[in-house]
Amino acid sequence: MTEAIYFVDAGSEALAERTAAYIAERTQEATRARGRARIAISGGNSPRRAFELLAEEPFRGRIDWERVEIYWVDERAVPPDSPDSNYRMAREALLSKVPLKQEQIFRIRGELDAEEAAAKYESDIRGSFRLEGAQMPAFDLIALGMGPDGHTASLFPYTGALHESMRIAVANHVLSQKVAWRITLTWPVINQGRDVFFLIEGEDKAEPLHRALLGDHDPEETPSQLVRPANGRLTLLLDRAAASLLPAPGANGRGRLELPR
Repeated sequence: MTEAIYFVDAGSEALAERTAAYIAERTQEATRARGRARIAISGGNSPRRAFELLAEEPFRGRIDWERVEIYWVDERAVPPDSPDSNYRMAREALLSKVPLKQEQIFRIRGELDAEEAAAKYESDIRGSFRLEGAQMPAFDLIALGMGPDGHTASLFPYTGALHESMRIAVANHVLSQKVAWRITLTWPVINQGRDVFFLIEGEDKAEPLHRALLGDHDPEETPSQLVRPANGRLTLLLDRAAASLLPAPGANGRGRLELPR
């Protein structure tokens, strides 16, 4: 059984502040426990403001940036300077404003052929984590979003990546998207994360979120349903619109659900 803890905020700025605080706190915990924090981040509009806050005080000073490694959950098959690049968004909002060295940043090389980029990214992760054989990495923190179609990372409904259980990263062809080729971590890797959280806002996410957490649906239809961390704990940071179909949280804005596997 997976326990989902969710926090509901009234608006975008409050949600961004909670997200920045959550990332800073979990990063601190990882560096204290293991000497470094390996974080896999997502793109999209929702995390941008949280990234900007992390580059500012008080959050910037709470993180030992020399002990942080940044990875990506997914990327579009575009050059790093493209407006569609998840790397570019993170660089503009956060990476260029904090003391991170280039060797601490493990971007997905979207300018390559998608299959080549996925293989290179998997190789980079294996080398950094010093993995052997079929070992999977355990990221300290994995930040996810969710689309109105129920996708997370670049695990879209009815696409080939949903059936991959052995690889760390794969190329995924998504006909419904403007940039059809994506590179993504696989769902077994996501589920090995020590701390996995969703950042979700907007009324159009309420129904797919309800399906992913409480519905008895085919994961082909709602891929976010595949996210059931091996440690049995999932965190969700939500605005009121996204949380509108979930049981009402307590007075402190915190709710709890037990999720079916």
